[in-house]
Amino acid sequence: MDKERSQELCFDEGVELIRAQFTDLFGQSKAVEMAPGQAAKLLRDGYAVNRFALGGLLQAGGQEAGEPGFLTDPDGGAELYLKADMDTYQILPWDSLQGNVARVICHVCNPDGTVSWMDSRGILKKAMARAEAMGLQVSFDFQCEFYLFHTDEEARATTITHEPAGYYDGGPVDFAESVRRDIFFALREAGIEVESAHHGLTPGQHSFLLPERYGAQAGDFLQTFKSAVKRIAKRNGLHATFMPKPNMSGDGSGLHVGVFIRETDGAMKEETAKQFRAGVLCHLREMLLFTNPLVNSYKRLAAERSSVLQPEFPAASWERGSDKAVRVVKDRQGGCAVQVLFPDPSANPYLALTAILAAGLDGIERGLRAQESAPGPLFPETLGVLIGELDQNHFAKEIFGEKLCRLYREGKREEWERFCAYVTDWEIREYLYRY
Repeated sequence: MDKERSQELCFDEGVELIRAQFTDLFGQSKAVEMAPGQAAKLLRDGYAVNRFALGGLLQAGGQEAGEPGFLTDPDGGAELYLKADMDTYQILPWDSLQGNVARVICHVCNPDGTVSWMDSRGILKKAMARAEAMGLQVSFDFQCEFYLFHTDEEARATTITHEPAGYYDGGPVDFAESVRRDIFFALREAGIEVESAHHGLTPGQHSFLLPERYGAQAGDFLQTFKSAVKRIAKRNGLHATFMPKPNMSGDGSGLHVGVFIRETDGAMKEETAKQFRAGVLCHLREMLLFTNPLVNSYKRLAAERSSVLQPEFPAASWERGSDKAVRVVKDRQGGCAVQVLFPDPSANPYLALTAILAAGLDGIERGLRAQESAPGPLFPETLGVLIGELDQNHFAKEIFGEKLCRLYREGKREEWERFCAYVTDWEIREYLYRY
């Protein structure tokens, strides 16, 4: 889309605010808001942002803690630039209560205009280029789960829900049925079709099936969906969370990724899908830090602790069968896809899809079979284990680069250390009176 047409759209649709959106290293959606008249400047010159906006800033010390030495440029520059991808230009109905708001997703670029190594969307596009060079067209769909909880008198999030609904229940026991419909219709109004939606397994949980999208468009779609869910929930006095395991009694929330691999003639071959699956299983542990990035993620995957926690169905059998974590499924038309069930919706979708794609392509290139996948338990007990392994994670360094892995490790290590130092409510209940 050219600059003149982008300006025409802003004025033709009565846009009063442009939201230049990008995603940080850890999956948080970030944005800069500007007047429509700045659209041409955004396209021509970009918008300067400090690299700390992309993550890696220690929470304990703030920006005063300084930039890691390996990130320091020879000229001491700290600026990156947002460059708009006008193919992502879109009016956002859920943000347009006081005037039309348009969103455009941006690449994060260096001062010379090249895409930065910190731009996760650009990394996914590189992985897609590798697939195309192999004669493959790869697209993704998602089954994304989340919880809707009440807020307190000060509008702060709680983990309380009064509705008693269960798996596939509808009204009147599903108190949030109308909220789910609001999400459905708002996305449709924005030109984004949702395939289906239903109540989740336990009270407060909901599940949406998002239709197939090609490459980076899938990551864009998921980020847009999550933003819409949170905004519409807030409008209804609720809080939406994509936290993997928000409470002890409820089911875990997953992000089930469907991967569709087509040859140049459009065919989806079962043998190719099986090799892709074998590659994902082979590299599963090496990608977990990016597909399941939170301390909380490993409470959802706690299959071996099923006597204590209620892990996500069917996670209780994941450790006893890799077909529950990654599987090949066939449709009625004879096509097949790979379903990757272990990621959770807290992940940066661009990094998660890159990891899945790179692992699967490696399986195809090497002609792997499932029995060649790495032996032993599929999932570690804690995030800390994976952080300690990242220095030796050659798969991650190859697909994401040394700098990104180091920055990611620093951010996650600081998060893990804060968790380890935190005195939890469980410890107070368990030890305060006994010792």
